[in-house]
Amino acid sequence: MPDLKFERKYQRSHGGPVAGVDEAGRGPLAGPVVAAAVVLDPKCIPEGIDDSKALTAGKRERLCAELLACARVGLGIATVEEIDSLNILWATMLAMHRAVDALGFVPAMVLVDGNRCPRWPHTSQWVIGGDALCLSIAAASIVAKHRRDCMMAELDALHPGYGWASNKGYAAKVHQEALRTLGPTPHHRKSFAPVAQAHFDFGRSIAAE
Repeated sequence: MPDLKFERKYQRSHGGPVAGVDEAGRGPLAGPVVAAAVVLDPKCIPEGIDDSKALTAGKRERLCAELLACARVGLGIATVEEIDSLNILWATMLAMHRAVDALGFVPAMVLVDGNRCPRWPHTSQWVIGGDALCLSIAAASIVAKHRRDCMMAELDALHPGYGWASNKGYAAKVHQEALRTLGPTPHHRKSFAPVAQAHFDFGRSIAAE
């Protein structure tokens, strides 16, 4: 289970609040990438924080609400247009930057899940597998995942047929079949190969009719 050893280490060495940052949505074919930054209050930590992938949707929803009530939370989003123009890596870095900015103050240290940090002015350290090791990164993973899932459910209501409420924009069978029969939507990532191919094939089929 993740714990506070990273936060305690860097709070001692840097003398200020430590934020954890994680993202959700790097791999899907559709929808934005969402990042969250969380600074935990040691006196008010919700019970059950873990890597978001290890939690049910119901637990993520509960923990997200509890974190928003007792922690400092910032949310950052990079749009589909930004993903297509920057590529998914740099769009993710942009979302993380926006999430830290949304905290409303500058943390003494930012801990980032993964193997690199954004190009930003913040003192920061990446942590491989941080969502399973570092409590504030795990908290950020929960907020980012839950908020993005909610966004994809809303988009599913606007664009039925792709199964986004359940597959969250990933390349599930129903999603790939809908790409072939319904074509891409404005929320699809045109820079991703399966979407580009579907756009080409769908356009060709329309032209042939």
